[in-house]
Amino acid sequence: MIYQSVLGGVVSALAAEAIDNTSKQAWQKLYSPHEEQQRDLRSLFGTAPGESIDRTQADCWVAARLHHGLEKHHMDALVAKYSTDKGKKVQAIADLRVRIQSPAPALFVFKAVTAWAVPKLKGADQKGPQTVTVTIPVDTPDWRRDSMIASAVAAERAAKKRLESRAASMVILPKSFYDMNTWDVEGRPESTRREWRRNIYGALDTLVNEALCIAGEIFDFEGLIISDAA
Repeated sequence: MIYQSVLGGVVSALAAEAIDNTSKQAWQKLYSPHEEQQRDLRSLFGTAPGESIDRTQADCWVAARLHHGLEKHHMDALVAKYSTDKGKKVQAIADLRVRIQSPAPALFVFKAVTAWAVPKLKGADQKGPQTVTVTIPVDTPDWRRDSMIASAVAAERAAKKRLESRAASMVILPKSFYDMNTWDVEGRPESTRREWRRNIYGALDTLVNEALCIAGEIFDFEGLIISDAA
């Protein structure tokens, strides 16, 4: 099982960590960080050439390999930036915040790190579902009118459920969070705040780039990139 890129493999592995099912739990039987000589994925799963292995288990094995091979601050950077697990993402943001060296006040650093990890996305604001309307002709029979109303109500409930499900699995910040005027209560110059933000973002991007480089070495060693198998 191979990936097209290091970033793609990292994102896939982190996404698998956010899945709660029995298939995911099997990775613990497949990887031991204490083994001096680790086996490759195919031998771990006991598959023969040409046979397939469970993608979720493989991704979780890769995630475990990354956790073992990367320093915590590098793993925190990847989790904060790419994980879809809300709890782990929030914890990684908190851990990264204390590592950032900046003359900016603590509130500014916290909001900058959070905004970096959860960038503002178009259409990501939490909004209520649109009202579902239905046109009912005056001469519509009662049974038909009731059916049309019930369908409209069901559609509205389904839209609300989709919205709640999306919000439950994502960290969504209000638009006001990205306003730097709320990051610094002392009202320092805009140029100063922009410089602080630029340096904080730069430090975090450096951590991600370093983490991806180390992850790339791990992927190369394990033969997990498509170019390695060509």
